[in-house]
Amino acid sequence: MNPFMQAVRPLAADMLSTFVFVGLRLAGVDLRLAVGLGIAIAVAQIGWALYAKKPIGALQWMSLGLITVLGGVSILTDDPRFVMVKPSIIYIVVGTVMLQPYWMRRYMPDIAKGRLGERPLLIAGYVWAALMFATAAINAYVAMSYSLTTWALFMAIFPMASKAALFLGQYGVFRTLVIRKVRAERLAAQPA
Repeated sequence: MNPFMQAVRPLAADMLSTFVFVGLRLAGVDLRLAVGLGIAIAVAQIGWALYAKKPIGALQWMSLGLITVLGGVSILTDDPRFVMVKPSIIYIVVGTVMLQPYWMRRYMPDIAKGRLGERPLLIAGYVWAALMFATAAINAYVAMSYSLTTWALFMAIFPMASKAALFLGQYGVFRTLVIRKVRAERLAAQPA
């Protein structure tokens, strides 16, 4: 598997239930069904990882807990304002978890492990946390100031686009750093 896909796959898997929920709401699917399917996907992903004896990161467990609890409350209250503000709560919690140094190690392709260095991982982790906090604030503003349709469009575009832009920028920087390190290793290994 190429390094780009190796880096994208866990991130996409962590966000799958969110993609499904927002997509279903944009398609006009009932709140309860959309939340229920989002929860079912998150539970199935954890179940599959347990069955396959794959490691489950703290971010995955936290995501499952938040989706289950907050989704359940959404279903019980049937309150669209709660659903609209719920992502802000999730982004704040995720941003807080991302303040843990070096949380990004799990997402690094094999070729980058040991070559990238600690500082780029630390800085990138904090930049991701800042993006989560900014997204939480913007989402809360949109949720309280605009209609459900406007909020759903915002959720379908801004969080995904901002994360994709940051991911691609980070991927480019990390790739450049790793290529330089690999070239330096090859030069050092050549006979004089």
